[in-house]
Amino acid sequence: MNTHILWLGLLVGTANFLFRYLPLRLRIRQHATPTKNSLMSRLLDSIGIASICALLVVSSLPDIMHNSSRIMPTLIGFGLLAITFYQTRSIIFSTLLSALGYGVTWKILMVAT
Repeated sequence: MNTHILWLGLLVGTANFLFRYLPLRLRIRQHATPTKNSLMSRLLDSIGIASICALLVVSSLPDIMHNSSRIMPTLIGFGLLAITFYQTRSIIFSTLLSALGYGVTWKILMVAT
């Protein structure tokens, strides 16, 4: 087995686990009704962001390994995704803003070089 595949799997698995576990552990305040305050509802609410982040890592890591100039747009996209999701709790808005941030940052860096 190629070690790159193993490291990629471990990285994606860790990110996925942390995005499911940390909201439960940190008890981040939700904008939902009090009836959805159970442990199971918080776990299910965080699955969407974990899936998006796992896809972000899986889709961008091979590009970063071949072209290190793509790390900054990826980090900005990931940061926007995390911040926007925890502010709005909207997967759709977070994903779109993250993609926009990635694209704009990549375009600015490509024009600068």
